[in-house]
Amino acid sequence: MKLTRRKTLALGSGTIVAAGCVSLPAFASPYGEAIAALTAGAEPREGGIILSLPDVADDGHRVFVEISAPGARSIKLLADDNPAPTVAHFCFGPFSGARKVSTRIRLARTQNVTALAEMEDGTLRIVTRHIEVVVGGCGA
Repeated sequence: MKLTRRKTLALGSGTIVAAGCVSLPAFASPYGEAIAALTAGAEPREGGIILSLPDVADDGHRVFVEISAPGARSIKLLADDNPAPTVAHFCFGPFSGARKVSTRIRLARTQNVTALAEMEDGTLRIVTRHIEVVVGGCGA
């Protein structure tokens, strides 16, 4: 078979089209992987949690966060742009009074902060808030 310019172009075009049709594996973010691992495929519902944090943090080294989730068994706090997205995990026993925590966290840069609560009935609740960080706190 003689390889002409026309056949070379047709072969090259076919190869490019075939390569475009092959699906590449999706590269998930550490935040997405953490949410998937925590929810185990269940769909969390909005509401039932109050996540209080400032709209703007001057210093990402210490950002005050308060979470209230009445009827929660556990609360996980995640920051989507931190090097390690899981920031905190709080568990409540059967004799816990108010299911409310407050703490200070480090944030690398401007990002979303998510609270994911597992309720006593087994359902998941989620709330996300955006925060502007002026000076990052995770060495970034």
